[in-house]
Order: sequence, then structure tokens, then C-alpha cells
Amino acid sequence: METLLIALGAGFLYLVAYHTYGKWLASKLFKLDPEATVPSVALNDDKDYVPTDKGIIFGHHFTSIAGTGPIVGPAVAVIWGWVPALLWVLFGSILIGAVHDFGSLVVSMRNRGQTVGDIAGRVLTKRTRMLFLLILFMALTIVLAIFGLVIASVFKQYPASIFPCLVQIPLAILIGVYLHRRGINILVPSLVSLALMYLTVYYGNFGILGVFNNTLAGWPIMIWVGVLLVYSYIASVLPVWVLLQPRDYINSLQLLSALALVVAGLVIAGLIGGAPIASAGSRTPLEIVAPAFRMAPEGAPLIFPFLFITIACGAISGFHCLVSSGTSSKQIKCETDAQLVGYGSMLTEGFLAVLVILACVAGLGLGIAGSDGSLALGASAYEARYETWGGANSLAAKIGAFVEGSGNFLRALGLNAEFAVALMGVFVASFAATTLDTACRLQRYVIQELASTFAPKILPSALASEACDLDDNRRGTDRSMGAPADMKPHVLNPFTWLTNKHGASIFAVVLATGIASIPGGSGMAAGTGGLILWPLFGATNQLLAGLAFLVITFWLWRRNLPLWFIAIPMVFMLILPGIAMSLNVFVGENSFLKTGNWLLVVIGCATLALQIWMIIEALMAWPKAKGILEAPLPPLIGQVKPEPQTEGGRSC
Repeated sequence: METLLIALGAGFLYLVAYHTYGKWLASKLFKLDPEATVPSVALNDDKDYVPTDKGIIFGHHFTSIAGTGPIVGPAVAVIWGWVPALLWVLFGSILIGAVHDFGSLVVSMRNRGQTVGDIAGRVLTKRTRMLFLLILFMALTIVLAIFGLVIASVFKQYPASIFPCLVQIPLAILIGVYLHRRGINILVPSLVSLALMYLTVYYGNFGILGVFNNTLAGWPIMIWVGVLLVYSYIASVLPVWVLLQPRDYINSLQLLSALALVVAGLVIAGLIGGAPIASAGSRTPLEIVAPAFRMAPEGAPLIFPFLFITIACGAISGFHCLVSSGTSSKQIKCETDAQLVGYGSMLTEGFLAVLVILACVAGLGLGIAGSDGSLALGASAYEARYETWGGANSLAAKIGAFVEGSGNFLRALGLNAEFAVALMGVFVASFAATTLDTACRLQRYVIQELASTFAPKILPSALASEACDLDDNRRGTDRSMGAPADMKPHVLNPFTWLTNKHGASIFAVVLATGIASIPGGSGMAAGTGGLILWPLFGATNQLLAGLAFLVITFWLWRRNLPLWFIAIPMVFMLILPGIAMSLNVFVGENSFLKTGNWLLVVIGCATLALQIWMIIEALMAWPKAKGILEAPLPPLIGQVKPEPQTEGGRSC
């Protein structure tokens, strides 16, 4: 009953937070205006800037920020006990994570859908833009290099998940093209697609489907990584309505339906117990079998700061600011939709993280297969997965603990054990794929922004000879900076191919493929190279959140708006990852320096240096920024003058 009360209490807390704190942020602080002209309308190009219903954007945004983050992070963090993990997820997501995502989305909307990295160059200093973009580039490179491995590993661990994940792609394209031409509601065809997916999950271990799934599960990791990255390139360059939006909407329905099943199973297990162990056996009571606190598990790093770094997406993640400002802000068709998309999505992800915690600390206790093939129940089931840090921190263990625990909840409903596990496997793989293709699109934006910065200046005569608009030398290819939709890039610029969406996407995919192709360690196969850089990602990801808070803080400071709700999380999220990165690099027997991992030492030190540099730049700019609006964006093509700045400060 305790487990059930925690789940219901968490859901109630999130509903209250959305309708109180979230509503206050939307109406009183950000003053969302339903009549305001949003970037998706002002810059509508039917590719990246596309006005979209809030339900569809919620699906895209939620599935993009979720991925495997709120699953693998909490699934490991419960090794320190379930109470610290639960408290950080609940209060971190409400007071920090959702504010971060919402703030990034609003600030981007108010700046023509520019990324947080680009906005940093205007609200702080020009140098901070470059520093921020370099950190974004490194973080997204790691994501692209590792997530192909994550998906491939899920496919190998749960072969029945392969066909449902693959068939989702052509179904999404058909829905996207059909809806774009007919303009009808997306819900019905998406529900049909979801039903077809679940049908293929049910029959995934039988007949032709079983042969197909098992054959593809035998592919080498590198083949899967290559195929998935090629898919990411295609998804990155297609208009958002072709694949990104319908696929993410189907995934959001899949997630919500899976969450509903897990909650229903949790309710049944909490009231009458889990599924009987044997056909004539009694139902096992549902109870939390993990310790409330476990401060020093064998081999685990310090609970502070690594609990907060490990959980990441379940409470706050810097990656979310990229989704908010990279794709979602370009699709919002009404400012007031931002509360649901930005704040509501993070609360939903927090609730998912709560269910993951309960699956790992209570669901596992309903029974799992032990390492020797015997059945483990209760506390012994938890110990089988969390005896040591090394065992709990492997990719298979992270995913397996959630899949087995949540599968036990589904079994309490009477679902077949194989079907329940396969359903959760599809759940994990689908969201990892969504994060992968969204990350590739975001990396494309970052590369295009970096390329436009490094591009040499071209004489007006040379531009004119190439039939280019003379303003393109200043505005590049960025439509938010006023570049024309049909701008012809000049061939004299050696960075031209990187400012093109195809060139930038190909560069991102080739770089990620090159890193992934390196074996990730002794005895590992090609395709695991992302594991080499993965130890850097946790701290780097949280550092991005702190830097995004810094940008939002300056945006508010320039408008004389309240800062307390941003400033406190900002300080916390700048200090915490800095400590974690420093410990990883310099302290302990397993530090990068002690183990002689010089690549990680160099990258870790460079990241810390970039962070310190950005903070110094911010401190220098702080006294001069109060109440002074940043320079306005240049006029859009056809505009006589820039849009008026009416948000509270005095113009520069």
C-alpha cells in the first residue's frame, strides 16, 4: 500500500504544481500572450518553423526530452536508497527542471526561435555565444555516439521490440504526409498505428516476426549504430511534419498508454498483490524492498553530488534546453501553449521517473530470475540488481531493473510475462530513438550556427556576383536573423556546406559514427566507442542546465523582472556539475587522472575552463545589464524596422 500511496501522492503533487506554480510563471512572470506573434507564424517555412497544435508539440517535446534519461538515471540512483532519489525527482522536477525547460522555451520564442546558445551572445556577451555553442556541440556529439549503442543493446536484450520500433517509422511518414495534405486530426490514425505496434509486440516472438526479430538481434552493434545514425540524418533534414511530429505523437500515446498500464498494474498489485508465482500460488504483496537510505554502496561514488548528476532527466537536464529552444519554440503556434509544452512535459517526465523508482525498489520484489536461474523475491531481488555499483551501473542492469520491475506491475493485471517485458522493451527503445533523431537535428542547428560564425567575410562584389542578397554576409542562412527563405549561399565560402542542413547533418553523423566505431574498451566490439566519452556526459549535461539558467537570468535582469526562482537553481546547477566534473577528473582511485585517461582529463579540464570563462564573462556583464535591453534582432526580410522591444527595460 505504501508504494501505491507514493505513486498517487506524486501524481497529485504534480497536478497541483502545474496549476499553481506553473500558472504563476506563465501569467505573472513570463506574461504569455495568446495574441502575440510567435516564430512559427512569423517565419513559417513548412520545414522547421511550422505552427502546430499544442497536443502534437507536447508529444514531440515530451518524447524528445524523455528518451532513456528518466529511466536509466533513477534506475541506478536507487542504489543510494529510494528516499533521496524520490525527493530529488519530486522537488527537482517541479522547482528546477520544469522552470528550466519552460524558461528556455519562452526566451527562445521571444527571440524568433533561436537556440539558447545563440541568445547567450546577445543577452550576455558575444564571446559567451561561442563558448556555449562549443559545449553544446560536445554534449550532442556524445549523445549521438552513445544512443545508437543504447538502442542496439535494447534490441539485443529484447528482440521482440525490434519490428514494432521499425514499423513505427513508415507509419509515421504516412500519417505525416496524409495529414499535411488533408489537414485532419492526427489522433485517430495515431491510435490505429499504436494498436498495430502493440499487435506486433504481442506476436513478436512467434512465426515470421519472431524469425525477423531474432535475425536482426544478431546484427553486430556497429551495423545497428550505422543504420540508426543514417536514419537520424534523414530525420534531421526532413520537414518536421513528415516524420518528427507524427512519430513523436505516436510515441507520446505509447508512453501515456504504457504509463496508464503501469499505474493500473501498480494499483492492482498494491491492493491485492502481484501475479501469483505459480499457477496455484498466492499473490505476492507489493512492498518496498530497498533500503530508504544507503549512503555508501560498494564501489559507488559519493551520494553528493553524484545522486543529482546520475538522475539527470528525471529532475533536470541541460539537454532539455536544446529541445525547448531548438525545435519546440519553432512549432508553438500560441504563446500560452508554452506552459503545457515546457512546464507540463517536465512534470510528466518527473512522474515517469517516480514510477521507475517504484518499479526498481518495489516491482522487482514481486519476483525476478536470479543469476543462477532461481527465482529471487523481496529484498533478495533488489540485492541481485544493486549489490554493487559495478553491477548496477551497466547498461543492461539499468534497463533490466526497470523493465523487470514494471513488467511485474503489468503481470499483476494478468498480462503474459513475455508480452509485458517486450512491451517495456519497446517503450525504452522507442524513446531512445526519438532522442537520437531529435539530437541529430539539434546538432545540425549548432553546427550551422558555428559554421556561420567561422565563415570568412566576403566582399559585397563577390556576393553580388553569386546572386546573393548583400545582407546575407551579415545574416548567414539563419531565418531568425532575417535571411531570406530562398537564400543562395555563396560558393566562395569554405564553410558554406556546413551552413547547409545536409552538410551539417552529414558532418554530425560522420563524426558520431567515427567515435562510435572505436571499441569502447578491452574486449568490446566496434560501435561501443561512445562509452569512451560517456563518463563526461552527466556533469556536462547538468552544466548545460546551469548555463541555460544563466541566459534566462540575464534575459530577466535586462527587463527588471523577478530573479529569485531562477537565480537559486542557477547557482545550484553551476556549482554541482563543477564539483562532479572536478571529482571525476582529479579525485579518487578511479579518477581520470589516476587511471591515466588523458583524453577525458583534457576534455574535462577544457569543459571546466569554458564554464569558468562563461561565469567570469557573466560577472563582468552583470552590473552593466540591469534594465538595459539587448540589441534588437535585425528586421525580417520586408520589414522596415525591427520589432519594438516592449518587455520592461529601456532600449540600448
